Amino acid sequence: MANDDIKYEEGYISNARGVELFTCQWIPSHHEPKALIFLCHGYAMECSISMRGTGTRLAKAGFAVHGVDYEGHGKSSGLQGYISNLNDVVDDCSVYFASVCEKEENKRKQKFLLGESMGGAIVLMLHRKEPTFWDGAILVAPMCKIVEDMKPRPIVITILSKLSNVIPTWKIIPSEDIIDRAIKSEEWREEVRNNPYCYKGRPRLKTGYEIFMASLDIESNLDKVTLPFIIVHGGADAVTDPSVSEALYTSSESKDKTLKLYPGMCHALTSGEPESNIHIVFSDIIQWLDERTSVS
Repeated sequence: MANDDIKYEEGYISNARGVELFTCQWIPSHHEPKALIFLCHGYAMECSISMRGTGTRLAKAGFAVHGVDYEGHGKSSGLQGYISNLNDVVDDCSVYFASVCEKEENKRKQKFLLGESMGGAIVLMLHRKEPTFWDGAILVAPMCKIVEDMKPRPIVITILSKLSNVIPTWKIIPSEDIIDRAIKSEEWREEVRNNPYCYKGRPRLKTGYEIFMASLDIESNLDKVTLPFIIVHGGADAVTDPSVSEALYTSSESKDKTLKLYPGMCHALTSGEPESNIHIVFSDIIQWLDERTSVS
């Protein structure tokens, strides 16, 4: 999807714990970007391949798009699929995103977060960390709550909390193939299955515990959200609960908020649907951004 209109670059940074993190960016080649957009990918995913469609479409629409692979994810270092502390991931994103915003050419630009699935949870945690820093957020099927039939049973949660500090990296959480649940397009399912940078093993103990506790925390703090946002969520999402996106829309204190529910669409809205559906979703996202960014 690369073309002359977009400059794509990759790099590495070190986080506070000395771990190498992979970064990537899609920048419009021929004109000044309208605003900055920062990507927060989902659990077991990464930015440069699985979010390249998002980066490319938004750059073609005139935005500078920046992504970072979390520790243990994608092309970053660390044990694959392992999150020892979700707050560390939030801190890593915060430090890197701020470093981009502080560059001379970016200081006066508006800045938006875009988070998919677990990345939506990270966006809300970044907002809570610095409530007035961001100009808005795009929440794509955000993980504000795990759907009931994918939630661990209470006994499993008890075991999780006890064992997650003893054998944190063990891959013993039972889980079905989430790719089938999340992605409608067979072609994109195969792409994810064949992507060596996407983690496809069972969730590790501490990872599962961190994600589950974060979803509980976010669900109980929906009213604390104050920034402008648009939620795009598939009505047939079988991974993250669309009803909680509705609750976020209703409960949040944000004055500027938009909710788009797409009947029949699944979890992977920006990549795993037929092209006609993906086009509808990005049209809504780009229209929302254009209405909130002033072209200099």
